[in-house]
Amino acid sequence: MNAFMEALTDPDINFLRVALLMGLMSSVAFGMTGSLVVVKRISYVAGAISHAVLGGIGAALYFQRAHGIEWLHPLLGALLAALLAAVMISLIRNSGFAREDSVIGAVWAVGMATGLVFLARTPGYTDPMTYLFGNILILSPTDLVLVGLMDLVLLVVMVFGYNRLQAVCFDEEQARLRGLGVGFTYTLLLCLIAVTVVLLVSVVGVVLVVALLTIPAAMAGQYVRSLKAMMVFSSVLTFVFVTVGIVVGFLWDWPTGPAIILLAGAVYLLQSLFRRVTGYRR
Repeated sequence: MNAFMEALTDPDINFLRVALLMGLMSSVAFGMTGSLVVVKRISYVAGAISHAVLGGIGAALYFQRAHGIEWLHPLLGALLAALLAAVMISLIRNSGFAREDSVIGAVWAVGMATGLVFLARTPGYTDPMTYLFGNILILSPTDLVLVGLMDLVLLVVMVFGYNRLQAVCFDEEQARLRGLGVGFTYTLLLCLIAVTVVLLVSVVGVVLVVALLTIPAAMAGQYVRSLKAMMVFSSVLTFVFVTVGIVVGFLWDWPTGPAIILLAGAVYLLQSLFRRVTGYRR
């Protein structure tokens, strides 16, 4: 632990401070959106959106390196792909044009395949493991600025659309009878998930993103009685998991993404065993 604290205070080592700041900035967004995902029970939709993100990352890297489009950052490509997947799933679900589960499976697989093809054609060496499983320790200050902007947009939309989102997540039919615009609100919810997924990809990668989005919220939901309290508790848990995962990854030379998820999964398992043994009920 002393080695970590020395590295954290070393002015020549900046990546640890960037990683911890990233964890703090994003944990609030993860807690809020993850709570909505758990309440609405649409983690499979979040999984499809997260895997579609790889297509945007691969395309951005390809056009950046092969065609010199320097402004096309991988995070921008990821955001565009995630929003496109979210809108596509929502429109098809609301129109009834096709089965939602079939569309989700197609978006999931096509997004991954598109990303891998673009990464294979990108000049120079590109390690797909960084995007598949994340590495918060390699974030740059530029990444932090982009993440901060997306985080701000997410917070503003969540604050002003909270009542509509809550109504649709808890009782969609009742919200429809009250004329709350369920189709638009559901699309807004998926777009919020898309933005959050892009934030999470920088932390734990495409493959593990759903776990960090849902585990803290699922744990928080066992101990609170309101959605707002669930969001706050989930945000705190997410920041703790990310911070401890960074420390473990640095000290033991583990990949940070899997370290964060293993920690979250272990705590979730222990919590479930505790509830089982003690018979605790909310």
